[in-house]
Amino acid sequence: MITIIKTKTSPDTKEDLINLLNPLVKQWFFSRFSKFSLPQLYGVAEIHKRNNILISAPTGATKTLTAFMSILNELVDSSQKGILENKIYCVYISPLKALNEDIKFNLIEPLSEMEKLAGKEPGDLGIRIAVRTGDTTQKEKADMLKNCPHILITTPETLAILLASTKFIEHLKNVQWVVVDEIHSLAENKRGVHLSVSLERLQRLSGHTARVGLSATIAPLDEIAKFLVGYDEGGNERDCLIVDVQFIKEMDLKVLCPVDDIIDASYNQMHTAMYGLMNDLIQQHKTTLIFTNTRAATERVVHNLKETYPKLYTDSNIGAHHGSLSKEHRFSLEDNLRKGRLKCVVCSTSLELGIDIGYIDLVLLLGSPKSVARALQRIGRSGHQLHAKTKGRIIVLDRDDLVECSVLLKSAVERKIDRIHIPRNCLDVLVQHVHGIALEGQIHFDDMYNLIKKSYCYSNLSKEDLLQIVEYLSGRYISLEDRHIYAKIWYDPETRIIGKKGMMSRVIHMTNIGTIPDESGIKVKVGEKVIGIIDEAFLERMKRNDIFVLGGSTYTFKFARGMTAQVEATVDRPPTIPAWFSDALPLSFDLALEIGKFRRLMEEHFKEKKSEKEILDFLNDYLYVDQKAANSIYGYFKEQYDYIKEMPTDNKILIEHYVDEHGNKYIVFHTLFGRRVNDCLSRAVAFAISRTQHKDVEMGVSDNGFYITTGSKKVQALRAFKLLKADELRKLMGNAIERSEILARRFRHCAGRAMMILRNYLGRTKNAGRQHLSSVILLNAVRRISPDFFILKEARREIFEDLMDIDSAERILTLISNGKIKIKEVSTEIPMPFSFNLVLQGHLDILKMEDKNEFLKKMHQNVLAKISLCRG
Repeated sequence: MITIIKTKTSPDTKEDLINLLNPLVKQWFFSRFSKFSLPQLYGVAEIHKRNNILISAPTGATKTLTAFMSILNELVDSSQKGILENKIYCVYISPLKALNEDIKFNLIEPLSEMEKLAGKEPGDLGIRIAVRTGDTTQKEKADMLKNCPHILITTPETLAILLASTKFIEHLKNVQWVVVDEIHSLAENKRGVHLSVSLERLQRLSGHTARVGLSATIAPLDEIAKFLVGYDEGGNERDCLIVDVQFIKEMDLKVLCPVDDIIDASYNQMHTAMYGLMNDLIQQHKTTLIFTNTRAATERVVHNLKETYPKLYTDSNIGAHHGSLSKEHRFSLEDNLRKGRLKCVVCSTSLELGIDIGYIDLVLLLGSPKSVARALQRIGRSGHQLHAKTKGRIIVLDRDDLVECSVLLKSAVERKIDRIHIPRNCLDVLVQHVHGIALEGQIHFDDMYNLIKKSYCYSNLSKEDLLQIVEYLSGRYISLEDRHIYAKIWYDPETRIIGKKGMMSRVIHMTNIGTIPDESGIKVKVGEKVIGIIDEAFLERMKRNDIFVLGGSTYTFKFARGMTAQVEATVDRPPTIPAWFSDALPLSFDLALEIGKFRRLMEEHFKEKKSEKEILDFLNDYLYVDQKAANSIYGYFKEQYDYIKEMPTDNKILIEHYVDEHGNKYIVFHTLFGRRVNDCLSRAVAFAISRTQHKDVEMGVSDNGFYITTGSKKVQALRAFKLLKADELRKLMGNAIERSEILARRFRHCAGRAMMILRNYLGRTKNAGRQHLSSVILLNAVRRISPDFFILKEARREIFEDLMDIDSAERILTLISNGKIKIKEVSTEIPMPFSFNLVLQGHLDILKMEDKNEFLKKMHQNVLAKISLCRG
């Protein structure tokens, strides 16, 4: 395969760009800006030439204007020459409806300013810009059919609907540019997979369409470029230029701790100091944006700032922003932020993407953002002008967070960006496109296959998988008709021609496509008594006999039917799953390896008996931390080393055995590889133990490792771990999840995407509860057809590759088998310092925050006493 993804290494000159611009566009540009930005010097001429291009630059670096400058220039030129046609010249795609409205405003304003400069009335240039999403009214849709926009702004889902529209598709037959904004947030999920095929279908209609990708911080850029442009007829990568101007903005980044000694501070001291530090920082700046990692934490921070400083924070100058709030509330807050009316906004992840929110001069991150890319995307929201300094502070509250964020900051400064995971061969999403292509007109199977394989996400699709989807959609599996799943296309096996079937097929397609599953609350019952509600993401993590906390009491999970979970009350047993588990962001694998490497270097210094000053000098050279942080990190690692003379690192796994005060035997696997990898390894170990040693296993998982316990029974943990082989892991994991809640839930999501379960039919909407009931029956029917039926295959793939990280888990097992990662067993009377947070996880839900601090402090003091005793 010929590689023709290239990085553009030198910008064009100012004169080159000026020569390209229409006089009116040139006059407008220099009335607003003093000079061209670096992204513009790299990108505008290439977009003018209709070259595929990926532009990676920080927020506020003029990516969007770079993308539209050539396009607006051409439209203005055509308008003045009287050759502007009634067709769509550019399709702009973004993941957010809010961003669509933002772009519309930012395009209409320049056009009106140009008309004013030309002495024309508003609208005289005749350039039309329109937004088409699920919120577009019927009247607006009718207007677009008559006078289509020259620039169409839309979402991935709406583009797919338009490609199946018999009337609107005529306007898509000569599109010259497709701009994909915030491509980093689409490439890592099934929305991006869906879009990748839509782009191929659009190109089939239009001929050559130049693709322009706009991305914030992401890696590897060559993979994102391949995702953007796909492959040609011969299976070769299409041309694409990469413009990487990521670090053109100056960065001011620091990790802060509210107290001098994290481990010895009481909860009240920590709480008071944290809000005092936050308030000081907010008051020192005009506008501050605070990122938490959960929606609950977002609400809690706003509430506590108002309670603690009632004279400084009111409803008029502080607000919360997250996905659970109404659209009206979010839009109002964004507008007030743009207009400079707010002193502070707190959000979870909802303001990571490039919505124009005006000037932010400080971003605070509460706790680790878990990846370098996410940290830079969040902090990049500050200094939203090209030459403004990016200013970010990460506030940490425990020792693991301090180490993690310090290494993260080092990676950010040194441009070590975590690699993105792009899902491949998602067979549920493919069903929607096979159906949509059939709606466009008759097509030969091989032509459909060749079209789909041009998408980066399906470049290694097998003909067998596609054929099974075609046969399913054409009604070959008669047993599915008993479940009210009928043919939606026709397929002639002799001629291998595919076509649409039925009057309702197009309506079903347009009302059921999309990739985001319906979620709903799960009722938790003891017998017939409802005791509360949990979310689906939490339920899918559970297995029989798992213990969790709800409303301050502990319960044992028995089973789930439909949208109800049956439990029984439990006394004196710690939770095996913390309530926040499903809401927490996972640590990226690449950053986890960097933290493991840092641990290894620190261990080497201690083993070489370096002095405190020498180790602190190393810390100050290696990390970008202040003296307070360096002292805390040194103290943490010294305590770990003095206690057992070992540290888990990137090339060493520690398996720790200890017995708690109730006589329960715990085995802690110190596998610092991130939660997605540890989720996979922990389930595999638990399954191996249950099969070979016939014991029920409880477990807990974190980014730093996992623990298992079988109560007071003895278990051969190392033996079970060594049974795991890289080449057998997928088969073992398939057996481990086969009857699990996680497979049942993910199957429902995949079946919904594959239109086996219709969310909308004949004007009626099927809620998540009814969808789940249908999926339970359907799961058994599909298993009878084949254990490897495509939708079951996809549910497993989604769990292993998207939710978990089985590829990295296989890599770890390979490194263990060839001796590059060592395994050591240790026994401790008190958990080692690096275990504290993992052990605490099992107690977190039944401890108040005050007690959590006391729990950690008590373990810390016990370890110090043990070290002192050993020395004595």
